[in-house]
Amino acid sequence: MAKTILIFGLPGSGKTTLATELCKLIDADWYNADVIRKQADDWDFSDEGRLRQCNRMRSLCAESNKSERHAVADFVCPRNEYRAIFKPDMTIWMNTIAEGRFEDTNQIFEDPIGLRIHKGDFMIDKGSWWTEDCTKIWAKLIASKVNKW
Repeated sequence: MAKTILIFGLPGSGKTTLATELCKLIDADWYNADVIRKQADDWDFSDEGRLRQCNRMRSLCAESNKSERHAVADFVCPRNEYRAIFKPDMTIWMNTIAEGRFEDTNQIFEDPIGLRIHKGDFMIDKGSWWTEDCTKIWAKLIASKVNKW
């Protein structure tokens, strides 16, 4: 059964870097937030705009799943509310930086610890994310779990 994987965290935390490596290892459609915003010509970062982006990303992933394809969504998804709406099968929190480059995003980003830990999701922190080799190791670890689904 096809699943949806959410890679989220502050801007500059390594989401796209990990998604690039992970998508090399699993058969998945990849949805990058910047690419999707550009396609939609929607650069609204208000609460309404962020919720619209969450729903847009969720819809794209659902279409992939209907086609029996895994979906990898790589976007900030700053609020627990958005993560609950998105309903991923697996979450990967890129907890690698204390602050991103956008102060408004830093202010609204909510710590997700405890939200879904029981499902065996991943948190990658700054202590384990520092080289290209580490990125590949994380991608292999995550891919092995995805491939067991």
